[in-house]
Amino acid sequence: MNTLQSLPDPTVLARAAAKVKRHVLPLFVVMFIVNYIDRVNIGFVRSHLETDLGIGAAAYGLGAGLFFIGYAIFEVPSNLLLQRYGARAWLTRIMFTWGAAAMAMAFVRGETSFYVLRFILGAAEAGFFPGIIYYFTQWLPSTERGKAMAIFLSGSAIASVISGPVSGALLNVSGMSLHGWQWMFLIEGFASIVLCAFVWFWLQSHPRQAKWLSEEEKAALLGAIALEQQARESVQTVRPSMFKLLADKQIALFCFIYFSIALTIYGATFWLPSMIKKMGSFGDFQVGLFNSIPWLISIVAMYGFAALASKWKHQQAWVALTLVIAALGMFMSTIGGPVFAFVAICFAAIGFKAASALFWPIPQGYLDARIAAAVIALINSIGNLGGFVAPTAFGFLEQSTGSIEGGLYGLAATSLVAAAVIFFVRMTPRNQSLASQPEACAAITPSRHNPLKTDPAGAAS
Repeated sequence: MNTLQSLPDPTVLARAAAKVKRHVLPLFVVMFIVNYIDRVNIGFVRSHLETDLGIGAAAYGLGAGLFFIGYAIFEVPSNLLLQRYGARAWLTRIMFTWGAAAMAMAFVRGETSFYVLRFILGAAEAGFFPGIIYYFTQWLPSTERGKAMAIFLSGSAIASVISGPVSGALLNVSGMSLHGWQWMFLIEGFASIVLCAFVWFWLQSHPRQAKWLSEEEKAALLGAIALEQQARESVQTVRPSMFKLLADKQIALFCFIYFSIALTIYGATFWLPSMIKKMGSFGDFQVGLFNSIPWLISIVAMYGFAALASKWKHQQAWVALTLVIAALGMFMSTIGGPVFAFVAICFAAIGFKAASALFWPIPQGYLDARIAAAVIALINSIGNLGGFVAPTAFGFLEQSTGSIEGGLYGLAATSLVAAAVIFFVRMTPRNQSLASQPEACAAITPSRHNPLKTDPAGAAS
């Protein structure tokens, strides 16, 4: 058993962590905003693709979902390559390729090119979200990661709010014989390419390379992070096998739960603009404004539930509660007219966005740090296949039956099942005994029931 090294000066450690967050978090938030917009902006052009290119509901749903097939296939390899080449180079590469793929969407000519480009966009974006999570594990002690993740994930919430008005406004751009939807893809994709240049000059891959940290601050950060890993190794002397962890039933449960959350999020994301158009004769910009309302409400809910979970612990119970809220909202959206359905989706958004935020601290607390990056990427990629299933099923249902009601029932049922399953997952490694290292664990390991002391940490993309 290794002997734990002395604890770093908490004042110096706190100062160093604050510097890291001030330096990288604003950039990561902006990156997440443009990432999310490039992923979901097709939701605002569905009617235009049908009118101009003849892409119907089933083809639209399949194309929307194929993004997540490319994403799932390349997620884990991308995150492993990030560890090999460093965050600076690899995150820059990810941004450039997804920006180029997003711009190429402007030149879709039919169903086949739509399918191919959505798949390529998913492959290009793969690795971004788990790459940021891995970055935090290299730069911040565990007591600070939850707070950092909360701020980073606000980018998804902000993007959900602004994507509607921004995309709606860009749909009114014209010129050079291009339609508004083509200009939307070009401008939003180009923004990602411009930003990747700033990423290259602003980020460093490791704390040792940060000129804006003093040597004392670098030592405190690296010492605290090494101490945490040493504490894990002291109670689990055998390095865990990747294949053994992937066969762990806990990993399967994590994948299912996140799949259920993503299923509901993307079912709402890709079909909400179409539901809003049924409420009245709205223009693209007005649809975009209405589309922002559920996501704006969800931001407040996400932070509110995270604060409650931080105060009263029992992370699984809070995730279950929010999943039940999502299920009720989805079920209620099948009752009444389009306006009532919109209100019900607003209620459901409170649940599924908060569930996404509350979920990630659970697998983060369970996984060994030495293999966490790849397994988190696996959970994220498999879970995000919900983004393939939901729009594909919705498109098929609408084209074959003229209604997505059956899909909404399916989302409600899946959320309820996930709410039950969450109580079967663990929040700490099976072999980890906190009592065996009382002094170190008291200093570096937060509450057993809330290992990251989260604010709204954790939703993935």
